[in-house]
Amino acid sequence: MARHNRGLPSLEGMSMTEDAIMATIEDLVAMAPRATGSPGGAAAAGYVERRFAAAGLTTEVLEVPSFSWRAGTCAVSVGGESVACAPILHSALPAHDWTGAAEHRIEARVVDIGDGRVRRHDVRGAIVLFDLTFDMTVAHSLPLTLFLHDPGRRVLRREVLGSRNPYVTSLARTMTEAAAAGAVGVIGVLRDYPDSRNYHNEYYRRTLFPLPGAWVTRAEGARLRRLLRGASAARLTLDVTRTEVVSRTVIGMLPGRTTDAVMIQSHHDSIGPGAVEDASGTAEVIALAEHYGAAAAAGATREKTLLFVTFDTHFTGYQAHREFARRHVLSPGAPWNIVLNATIEHIGLRAVEGADGGFASTGETEPRGIFVNVNPAFTGRIGRAVRRQGLHGTSLLGAGLLEFLASGIPTDASFTFVSGVPTVSLISGPLYLYDDADTIDRIDRGQLVPVARFFADVVDDAERRDGRMLGTMPAALRRLLPRGRW
Repeated sequence: MARHNRGLPSLEGMSMTEDAIMATIEDLVAMAPRATGSPGGAAAAGYVERRFAAAGLTTEVLEVPSFSWRAGTCAVSVGGESVACAPILHSALPAHDWTGAAEHRIEARVVDIGDGRVRRHDVRGAIVLFDLTFDMTVAHSLPLTLFLHDPGRRVLRREVLGSRNPYVTSLARTMTEAAAAGAVGVIGVLRDYPDSRNYHNEYYRRTLFPLPGAWVTRAEGARLRRLLRGASAARLTLDVTRTEVVSRTVIGMLPGRTTDAVMIQSHHDSIGPGAVEDASGTAEVIALAEHYGAAAAAGATREKTLLFVTFDTHFTGYQAHREFARRHVLSPGAPWNIVLNATIEHIGLRAVEGADGGFASTGETEPRGIFVNVNPAFTGRIGRAVRRQGLHGTSLLGAGLLEFLASGIPTDASFTFVSGVPTVSLISGPLYLYDDADTIDRIDRGQLVPVARFFADVVDDAERRDGRMLGTMPAALRRLLPRGRW
């Protein structure tokens, strides 16, 4: 059971243990939803700051404007027959910076495109009905794979390689094309998803969702299609409110002898319970802060400064991430020279659709990737640390070329990454990641300590190296090339 209003733990004996990390996860889940601008979000930021301070870190809260999107009434009906639905988050926005309230009452013909493209249909004045597809499988990461630690061949099984993550989908493409073609709304069928409408999609950075939209399950989509055989139109209702709020990103600093800095990062915000995304990553960052804070209190000194950061705005547009990159990476007056970013996200168990239509745990680690754009020798040492610490089901993914693309990498580290910071970023994409099913029982408890020890190995390795040479190219050369393109 989650423990509410518990006092901060003593640092005595609080190193990187499974019980300690799990206790932190439970605390954070008890504050959920930890949405940007919400009481839970503020509580999570305050909690992280107190834990950092108790660990001996100097703390700062970076406050950046962001947005809170909320839906009121959401309904779909055909001929007076209601179809259960849920809102597509961040839909019905006329502009990225729009705030206000709007009521959408749309009755229009429905154009069913299935899993096809909008451009093949005349959707002017219509509601587009589409099947949401999850477009990236585990196998899609293989061309980037530099190293795979897979004892027992758990990842290389056909059913695992074919499993799909819920992040890379057809939503942004369909919404953009539908709006450009003159559609008035969208209804997405969660075709590749278990029997749940609680699919909490992100705000995809640069993609505006101008049309009102709703999700229906696979079964509800089949019923909707049956109803449409005898009708020419459907009714879509969506009321939305969007307000400007203040996000809170927590920075903890443990000074070294120089301003060269290693940054350890995750994000504390969530839409639902957010146990795996990303109470797990935040708990790891706190555990590492306490580990290094205790070492400093015992007299250990370091050459490089350590920065521990838990971000807000992961689900609302990454405004805090961009501001941090502008202030602390791209600015000539930045207080630190960040020579390495280590980002930790999603320490969870793999799940599949169960016989009852829900999310069934397999008891296995969700396959993970670690995006790296560090030099070959460092990459080799990181691979050995993966094996040494037992991070099974884990690939090293070469990301050197991706830092020159505006899209960067699909992790919380993307904005410092495209700003030129060498990066080691762990990520996984379990099926329940954006669902209310992301509960405490989804945590891969047996991997909490190995992941923490692995990142301690990475941080300690960087401490022994020349920070200018950690990346795929020397820092002096990297500064001459495009940076901060998003």
